[in-house]
Amino acid sequence: MDRDWISAEEAMSRLGVRPQTLYAYVSRGRIEARPDPADPRRSRYRLADVGGLAERKKRGRKASEVAAGAIAWGEPVLASAITTVAGGRLFYRGRDAVALARTETLESVARLLRGGHGASLKAAPPTATFAGQSLRERLFNALSARAGIDPPARGRAALALAVEAVGLLDLVADAAAGGPGEGPIHERIANAWGRPDAADFIRRQLVLLADHELNASTFAARVTASTGASLAASALSGLCALSGPLHGGMAGRVINLVEEARRLGPEATVAGRIARAGPTPGFGHPLYPDGDPRAAALLAAFAPPAEYAALQTAVETMTGEAANVDFAVTALSARFGLPADAPFALFAVARTAGWLAHAVEQVQTGTLIRPRARYVGEAPPL
Repeated sequence: MDRDWISAEEAMSRLGVRPQTLYAYVSRGRIEARPDPADPRRSRYRLADVGGLAERKKRGRKASEVAAGAIAWGEPVLASAITTVAGGRLFYRGRDAVALARTETLESVARLLRGGHGASLKAAPPTATFAGQSLRERLFNALSARAGIDPPARGRAALALAVEAVGLLDLVADAAAGGPGEGPIHERIANAWGRPDAADFIRRQLVLLADHELNASTFAARVTASTGASLAASALSGLCALSGPLHGGMAGRVINLVEEARRLGPEATVAGRIARAGPTPGFGHPLYPDGDPRAAALLAAFAPPAEYAALQTAVETMTGEAANVDFAVTALSARFGLPADAPFALFAVARTAGWLAHAVEQVQTGTLIRPRARYVGEAPPL
């Protein structure tokens, strides 16, 4: 803790500010504080927050630099009332996502993310079929078909968009299941995959993955929505971004790490990663320096396979980095023998709820997201 937390005096010295300014940074959520274990009347301040803020102050407030720094885990770039990460916890409209995962379904959380609009309706007809042999193909084909025929979202009433969002979430869930079914989404998917015993664990995972602030896929969905495009087109944009190996494709990298640990042993595998100074897939998260609460909640609900548990122990012991949600969902799929692409499919179904909520919120702003590029190429002739 001493390495990660500093005194008020040191924080003020690094920032060049007075106590009032330091306390203002804390109250605005820009610097995290916690009681000093040696003296509860005093506080200590997260070094990473202080260092990041000091670096931004050093760069100055030149617009181009502020914007460039915001792209990668930087300052917020747009206003949203949907989701936030604060104090190492994830909140959906002010409610703790981990607490919601204990009791809620994806459908109820989707309504919460949308602001409470929309009834629990099934939009897909009983005869609906989904083209594609794999889970991933079915997801892309289902949203692509709707994006090609649905009307623009701009100018439509909020309730109409909410009802359409309900149908789209059902569509994506049914595509993952391979066809329409009855009951809550987590039960439909679990039954379709022949693993009804995994239903409650799938429910927890879907709730915990429903949204995560302005991640890459959500930003893609919001950019599309800002043009007035259909909700299906926005969700399809999110799905496209999710498919990359640095986002929703992380499960494949975790599986490769587990296979490497199976051949070499967990400790040797982690030692190799440390020697190469490379990241360890499935561990650590920039927004959760003290550990991903989604992973902790999910891993506490079931016993991971022995090889996953051994790898987790080795990584956390040797690097100090805790498992993140990518490791947890991959371990869950292995534990219940879910289909090969289940981590991606469940991620996509869950995050569709968030993409649609963000799309509706963005449409209602009536503004176009159109950042400028900071040109660094050959100087043009003027």
